[in-house]
Amino acid sequence: MLNRRTLLAASAATGLAACDRTGPPDGLLRVATTTLPDSLDPARGEFASAALAYKQIHAGLTEYAPDGSVAPGLAESWSFRDEGRRWFFHLRDGLTWSDGHPLTADDIVWSVRRLVDPSQSFARLGDFFAIENARAVLAREQRPEALGVRALNDRSVEFRLTDPLGLLPTLMREFYPFPRHVIERVGLDWVRPEHMVSAGAYTLGGESQLHLSMTRNPAYYAAERVAIPAIRLDAVQDAATRVRLFRAGDYDLADRPPANQIGFLRERLGAHFRSFDAPILRYLKVNHARAPLGPAEVRATLSQAIDREFIAREFFAGTAQPTRHVIPTLDPQVAGGSGTATPAIDRPLEIRTTPGDNERIALAIADDWQRIGVEADILVTYPTDLYQAVDAGDFDIAVASFNRGLKSDPFFMLDPFAPGGFADNFNWEDPAFADAMARARRETDPAARALAYRQAQDRLFEETAIIPLLHERAHWMVSERVAGTRSDVQPMLWRDLSLLPPELE
Repeated sequence: MLNRRTLLAASAATGLAACDRTGPPDGLLRVATTTLPDSLDPARGEFASAALAYKQIHAGLTEYAPDGSVAPGLAESWSFRDEGRRWFFHLRDGLTWSDGHPLTADDIVWSVRRLVDPSQSFARLGDFFAIENARAVLAREQRPEALGVRALNDRSVEFRLTDPLGLLPTLMREFYPFPRHVIERVGLDWVRPEHMVSAGAYTLGGESQLHLSMTRNPAYYAAERVAIPAIRLDAVQDAATRVRLFRAGDYDLADRPPANQIGFLRERLGAHFRSFDAPILRYLKVNHARAPLGPAEVRATLSQAIDREFIAREFFAGTAQPTRHVIPTLDPQVAGGSGTATPAIDRPLEIRTTPGDNERIALAIADDWQRIGVEADILVTYPTDLYQAVDAGDFDIAVASFNRGLKSDPFFMLDPFAPGGFADNFNWEDPAFADAMARARRETDPAARALAYRQAQDRLFEETAIIPLLHERAHWMVSERVAGTRSDVQPMLWRDLSLLPPELE
């Protein structure tokens, strides 16, 4: 077992270097991130990098404004009736796909059905949980045509909901309609470069295992406002390598630097190192179906033993906030680092993790647990292997995290754990939690919605359903070439950026 002294020495050994390069290509934004999307099909993609790419290639029914709020997207306006049980979205006039084919209300309806139909996608209710008959369609009890969505004419769509949902326009920022005319012809191959048609600010130019290229879409409804002609998105899995390449001038944007280098980079890069308040949670996913992890008191013992302050201070240069809660909140005396071993933990626990920061966190946690008499084995795998193991239930503990991106409302942090959410894969069912989440989603009154979310969070905490560790900030490196960024919003909407000419950099 590695102790903290060894762990910190290994972390500090990572070197930082920069070297000269030739100038960047004109009109090309070069972006480095951890991984490429697992799929460019919004019905099938699950990686955070997929959500990032979707914001460039696809167009939402509503959109993110530059400040992260809700703005018109494909829909230029919307309204509701019956206290929020019926919503009407009105499309812009003259919308087309990137191949010139008209984009109409029928495409919107067909896309909603495809997302919920289990025979067509990795179907989840997701943001369509409140649509009439959505649960029955997902369970194959009714056909997709029974969904409460219909085209009133070529430019108007009606959504019929089982309960009021004041957040629907906000949720529709990440509903990306599909080109039915292409998918019905080529099926799942529609995302290949030779077939792909989209409606966003950029279109897919080319794809490989390490690169994704995009070019400006002249058919985009706001094409005249898109300043950058082309983008290259590269997968650079190693965080230290991303830093070196950025400092060498090979990239204009790079995210997620090594946590143990944040202080150094802030000092060396100055204004080119940006930190943002962000809805990022790092936590331990606990398999409730695996003995001895079923009892809440066992999970509470493990949680109490973790020294979160140590992890935040040593691995994140103090930029992460230790927490035992999902929603960011004042959490006094959260450090932990004490506790008593329970006789119920009578075998080594396996911690699944990925290389890098998560591996270092796993080592520190294993060291904490050893202090209370609990042994832990660490299994380091690639992210895809870890995700598959978790989905299959083949894990004890997994170091996990998610970044809700531009969804800045802190209550969105709970949604992944709701029944049917993307993080609801740790074999825990709790009627009280499910009821509180359902009430929160129904509420149109902000105060009542906040109360329901707080009650849901309290239930997560009481049961130690998961083990929250840190609320993190998002960190980006931004070169002097890039203009149009904001101090309060991560640079994830590349249609709103521009590149300075060399003489102004």
